[in-house]
Amino acid sequence: MGWHEELLIGFDLETTGTDPAESRIVTAAVVETKGAEVVASRHWLADPGVPIPAEAAAIHGITSERAAAQGRPAAEVAEEIAAVLAGHWSVGVPVVAYNAAFDLSLLAAELRRHGLTPLSERLSGARTGPVVDPYTIDRAVDRYRKGRRTLEAVCREYGIVLDGAHEAGADALGAVRVARAIALRHPRIAETGLWELHRDQVRWYGEWAAGYQKWLRRQGQEDAVVDGTWPVR
Repeated sequence: MGWHEELLIGFDLETTGTDPAESRIVTAAVVETKGAEVVASRHWLADPGVPIPAEAAAIHGITSERAAAQGRPAAEVAEEIAAVLAGHWSVGVPVVAYNAAFDLSLLAAELRRHGLTPLSERLSGARTGPVVDPYTIDRAVDRYRKGRRTLEAVCREYGIVLDGAHEAGADALGAVRVARAIALRHPRIAETGLWELHRDQVRWYGEWAAGYQKWLRRQGQEDAVVDGTWPVR
């Protein structure tokens, strides 16, 4: 039985923007799943401490006013999320996040911002992971497929129904279901050990970033730099 049939932890953030170094957590979800079904979950609403831009609120539905009135302090939320993820990693359970380099890098930035223990120091010297990123895996196993690679688009490709896109819990579960679907379609992914798959994703993401950077520079963006670090910048 491959990793895709074992316990998988879905993780997603909804945020104030698209730059993981500067954006803040607004909502978050960690869902424990077995066989693509939720067996437990935790959800957070944070007061990010900065205004939520209208374009971000239009996507995830959380306004600055609601976050300020109902959200918990950002430092508390970041600490609890990090502790939950580290707890799963400490017993070898993988965290599944769609475009993990964004969510985990943003969480790492929040921990630094609030003077909290970094992810890399929460596991007694162990590595941060294993992480399963269906975004990175899908690009590697089906490199030449045309079309967008958003979570919604990739869910359609794999026949996954995504209810409530851009709600953290729905997206976390969607990421898990896509990861399982990729493993079922591509047996070599299912048969790969979690840490070997983790290392493969480090390489695949770096190769994608280098190729994308070259493409941008051919388009005239001579100073374009694409960070190829995965899963935490």
